[in-house]
Amino acid sequence: MSAFVKPQTPAAWAILGLAVVIVLLGLPLAYMGAELVFLGGSWYYVIIGIAVTAAGVLMAMGRAMGAILYLAAVGVTWLWAFWEVGFDGWGLLPRVFGPTILAIAVLLCLPALRRMENAHSTSVREVA
Repeated sequence: MSAFVKPQTPAAWAILGLAVVIVLLGLPLAYMGAELVFLGGSWYYVIIGIAVTAAGVLMAMGRAMGAILYLAAVGVTWLWAFWEVGFDGWGLLPRVFGPTILAIAVLLCLPALRRMENAHSTSVREVA
């Protein structure tokens, strides 16, 4: 039995698509962040890249915790962006715009993820 969700509804397909996008953004972020660390740069990109990748994998598994993890990573990104550039709107825009747009999509998927998780836990209890 696979740990990943087999999408059967439009909502499940949307969640799976969003999860794949999130993983595809997280992996290079972690990899290139590691390269940056070896050059003496910040650990932020490695940590957020790993968190975003894990969030996407958890969402693909139908777990609401993946959405929560992604939203937490975006919250940390906002804090990091303010620390790095202050309240400079043009400086903040490239750092937070993309993650925030995806966070809105993740927020919209959260109720469906919770339903999927509840349905899965109910079916597991019925089998046991």
